[in-house]
Amino acid sequence: MQIHHHWQGLPASSRGTTVAMGNFDGVHRGHRSIIETARAASDAPLGVITFEPHPREFFAPDAPPFRLMNAEARANRLRRLGVDHLFELPFGPVLAGLTPDAFARQVLVEGLGVAHVTVGQDFCFGKNRAGDTDTLISLGESFGFGVTIAPLVGENGKDFSSTAIRQALAKGLPREAEKMLGHWHRIEGEVLHGEKRGRELGYPTANMSVEGLHLPKLGVYAVVADVLSGPHKGSWPGVASLGVRPMFGRNEPNLEVHLFDFDGDLYGEHLSVALVEYLRVEMKFDGLEALIAQMDRDSAEARAILAQR
Repeated sequence: MQIHHHWQGLPASSRGTTVAMGNFDGVHRGHRSIIETARAASDAPLGVITFEPHPREFFAPDAPPFRLMNAEARANRLRRLGVDHLFELPFGPVLAGLTPDAFARQVLVEGLGVAHVTVGQDFCFGKNRAGDTDTLISLGESFGFGVTIAPLVGENGKDFSSTAIRQALAKGLPREAEKMLGHWHRIEGEVLHGEKRGRELGYPTANMSVEGLHLPKLGVYAVVADVLSGPHKGSWPGVASLGVRPMFGRNEPNLEVHLFDFDGDLYGEHLSVALVEYLRVEMKFDGLEALIAQMDRDSAEARAILAQR
């Protein structure tokens, strides 16, 4: 998959795509329906148009973090879905100020040269969200690109949505989130240097930032970690703590992942950590022996759960 960070000066090979357009936070089952509809609409290479940062981050920079995925995780998920071109357009004053007509002409036609555009039926675009699906259909007719509107999809009378997935994760229900996502919820990023307490306790961990992300319920999880780079590429079951480490004072939230039966250096490598099952809340223990005993129990429980999955 080729990733493009602008709509200007792109290679000729990236033009003429059939694209799905939206924010695609989480790339849940509703988003996948839009992408598959775009794939079926044309024999052209498949593209996805999305925006970075998320427009909501631009318009409300002081709002609490809400994103299910960072840009890296979203790109990795779209790559797995067989997307040929990801147009990750920089969202800022320029894009925010384009009218629907200007967006269609400058970005979709002159910039990307799209052949066909597919969006969900609740899609809005352009300055002040002035354009809707009817606007897009009309502009497609004027500028010569096809338009398909994909219906919303869901189960039990409820549409799949990023909001519902956030609510499930906040309650510590990753399996409920998985049903809506169509895949495990993952936290992805670089392994950072930490305080290396885990190694001293017999549980070395890979430490990852969760900055800018909606936080699932803090606590301990059974996880599956995919090492995406470096000499140790592969998949390992494990156990992870998502939280502020109350045993050692109040800290910024992070993710600490212990990979079972793994021996290697992961600093600087990129991990994709799937939250499979919530085990327990964070706790403060009366001494390191009690902490290690609980970590032993957490690991045994996680191994049993992951063996069944």
